[in-house]
Amino acid sequence: MKRLMRSPQMAACDSRAVLTFCLVAVLGAGLSAGAAQAQTPIDPQAAGAALGLDASSGAASGVTSSGATPRASSPGPSATAQVPGMAAAMRFWGTVRPSLPGQDPFERLNRAVFIFNGVVDHFVVKPVAEAYETAVPKPVRTGVGNVLGNVSDAWSAVNLALQGKGTRAAEMTMRVGLNTVFGLGGLLDIASEAGLERQSEDFGQTLGRWGVPPGPYLVLPLFGPSSVRDAVGFRLDTAYNSAVYPSDAPQRWRWTALRLTDARTDALPFTRLLDTVALDKYTFVRDAYLTRRRSLVYDGNPPPDDQDELPVEAPVQE
Repeated sequence: MKRLMRSPQMAACDSRAVLTFCLVAVLGAGLSAGAAQAQTPIDPQAAGAALGLDASSGAASGVTSSGATPRASSPGPSATAQVPGMAAAMRFWGTVRPSLPGQDPFERLNRAVFIFNGVVDHFVVKPVAEAYETAVPKPVRTGVGNVLGNVSDAWSAVNLALQGKGTRAAEMTMRVGLNTVFGLGGLLDIASEAGLERQSEDFGQTLGRWGVPPGPYLVLPLFGPSSVRDAVGFRLDTAYNSAVYPSDAPQRWRWTALRLTDARTDALPFTRLLDTVALDKYTFVRDAYLTRRRSLVYDGNPPPDDQDELPVEAPVQE
């Protein structure tokens, strides 16, 4: 654990990087044999039937995490018992739609990076997260997550202001102030109890709000799913985290490792659920990521599929 915290490769991570890498870790990656078989497109209705969900809940098809071809038989008792949790995960992602032609021109390279990320997660990140979950009591882990979330909330407030959402920016600023002053530096989430819920935003969403198209889908080494637009936004997100976290390199590595471990630990239940379902995990991650990011740019109300970009107009004032 100490060695992981001091790894130089972790020094450039930021909050969004942790989350995106977490998503890759959540859904895993097959070995090369599995990846070679994972070319079939997502079938929402077939996946929904296999999970006991309707077609609008989500979609996936392909290979299992071990590279085995999925069977057509109905899910066993353990999978059936986990359907409510899986449904919640699908609803979290929103309605997953297949990616449009041309959105993944670098698929061959992206799949190779996806496999690499999955191997790193399997042998390094996931074992550390499981050890953290076992060794650290839940109240302590909740407090750690609250502190890290409070730091991210300040950046969300800035992005909301840049998007012209004055009311929501003010609410997020109040949330940060309340949790910082009365929540012991963010250790306690007082603001949520007061009705000031978290509204997470990053600079990739801000660029999307300004009308910048997402560009091709990318899988970044260690950082996970992204797009050209989000990769550009990620650079500014990284600069923010570099400014607010300790400048001393060892301390920054420790904070980075803590953020990564905390995010990956939160994702462990999703990993366990998805490991029971046969998926083309690369395709699912890609389509889920693109669908979710599109939904976030439009504040949960994306236009019809034939209108993929924001209209050229000033940001909506609240």
